[in-house]
Amino acid sequence: MIESCSLILIVKALGKEKLVKFSVLPPLSRHNPILIILATLIFSGCSSTPSSDGSDNRDPIEPINRAFWTFTWDYTDKYISKPASLAYTTYTPVFLRSGLYNMALNLNEPSSIINNLLQAKFTNAAKSTGRFVLNSTIGLFGFFDPASDFGWTGDQEEFGEVLGTYGVGDGAYIVVPGIGPSSVREEVGDYIDKYYWPLAVIDFWPNLARWTVIGLEQRAALADQEPLIRESLDDYEFVKNAYFQNMNYKLYDGHPPIVIDEEAEAELDAFMDEFDDE
Repeated sequence: MIESCSLILIVKALGKEKLVKFSVLPPLSRHNPILIILATLIFSGCSSTPSSDGSDNRDPIEPINRAFWTFTWDYTDKYISKPASLAYTTYTPVFLRSGLYNMALNLNEPSSIINNLLQAKFTNAAKSTGRFVLNSTIGLFGFFDPASDFGWTGDQEEFGEVLGTYGVGDGAYIVVPGIGPSSVREEVGDYIDKYYWPLAVIDFWPNLARWTVIGLEQRAALADQEPLIRESLDDYEFVKNAYFQNMNYKLYDGHPPIVIDEEAEAELDAFMDEFDDE
């Protein structure tokens, strides 16, 4: 998330929809998106399992990430994101909040259409198309969500998921200061998603307003799960594991494969055998 240098949160780590970005730098349009994708294929090859010495190969820069996480969670969130979200949800009428949030998410539908097509998810692509057309017209530019009345849910696909579908790994875990958890693959996916219409033609200030609304709403949604972070023995490790689990959950559309750790299973069986012998 090189484009950002301000606040955002970790909602994605806990199963929410999207990290919120407040971009303060112009888009890096001079970079070729194809080169970015090729770089991902190279840098996403690291293992997603802990190494034999107990370290996590997903997190090669853990000391740096931990420092950035402390800054993000103990300072940025505590003194900026959380108070701003609380004030917004307290003083803004519910119908207005809902409408603004719907409008902000509606602008993601065109990118979701293409990303679904790239994964051969034709039914989902059709639903996203229907949502965008119906909500942008009858729904008054997305303020209302009549598409939901037809069962067309707003499950949106990102280009990072497209890369994952074609075998690109998560790559290294990254904590962006003031923003939260991410990975090499997700960063590349987010960068490519910016090139889809209409996001590519939205000016800076309207886009900033859009991300602000999304960020405030999703920070509010995190409130119920916040105690899980506070009460965990290691909040950094908890959020990192939650992040990768959620990315895997999204990649498989809520039906991730069950992976059995044979070594752990063998250790458990040995322990149970000893217990039975006693």
